[in-house]
Amino acid sequence: MLISFPHLLGLIGVALLPFLHLPRLPEPLRPSAVTLRSATTDHASSQPGKRRKAKQKKQVKAKKTVQKARSEKSKAAIVRPKKPLSGAVYYLASGHGGPDPGAIGKFGKSLLPEDEYAYDVTIRLEQLLKQQGATVYMLVQDPNDGVRNDAILKLDRDEVAYGNRPIPLNQTARLNQTTTAVNKLHTRHKSAYQRFITIHVDSRSQGQKIDVFFYHHSNSQAGQRLAKHIHQRFKANYKRHQPDRPYSGNVSTRNSLYVVKNSHPPTVFIELGNIQNPLDQRRFLMASNRLALANWMMQGILDDYRSR
Repeated sequence: MLISFPHLLGLIGVALLPFLHLPRLPEPLRPSAVTLRSATTDHASSQPGKRRKAKQKKQVKAKKTVQKARSEKSKAAIVRPKKPLSGAVYYLASGHGGPDPGAIGKFGKSLLPEDEYAYDVTIRLEQLLKQQGATVYMLVQDPNDGVRNDAILKLDRDEVAYGNRPIPLNQTARLNQTTTAVNKLHTRHKSAYQRFITIHVDSRSQGQKIDVFFYHHSNSQAGQRLAKHIHQRFKANYKRHQPDRPYSGNVSTRNSLYVVKNSHPPTVFIELGNIQNPLDQRRFLMASNRLALANWMMQGILDDYRSR
């Protein structure tokens, strides 16, 4: 069958009609701001502790930093008070020691050795000086006897010289050993305030009662001044504690004493009393009296240092 051209066009038009009139596809949807906020919130809520922990960590760290800074500032603001004898150097020597006990007194059946009682007063003075900030050298040292509160101090011979050296029996050798050590140390501390104090117990006739007295070199004004300051303290304390009893101790020169003559720092030689006299023995037998001797010396030493 023959189909005319117009009729053919009509058929093609009918066939194309569905393609020509297809609906337009919509544009892709874009998420709105509300949708984005919602998504972010949902993400954060999925890890609820992380941000809080991070924030807390920062806060704790910042707090510690502030506390540390305040602590360091507070420490820097603390100024430790300077002790009264800071920078001062003292050499202390108790009489005799080692193979030589010095003078020996008697109390009943007991022996009272000079070196033991002089050492006990000297080591008490050492402790007081150190408490006040001084540098102290003990020229005689006992390895097992510190401060003792017994009335009878047992005689021993184990004392040694400074530097853990044995003490010679010969008197001149012993005194030379002491002054040599002091003079070497004096050179080491040449720019410091330095004083040498040597403490002894005298021995006289049993009936002779004496008070604490002091020697210095006639050419040493500093030694004389120190001796006078300590002497003045003894006078004042006797007046206070024993007002009915006059104090007869004095200050004088004695250049012939080996350590007074040969020591480089200003030197004071102290005699504590007569170890043979029953009344003077009370000064040594009672520990409280030995402490008082050291305390009164300490007062005079402080007076001297302050007046320098």
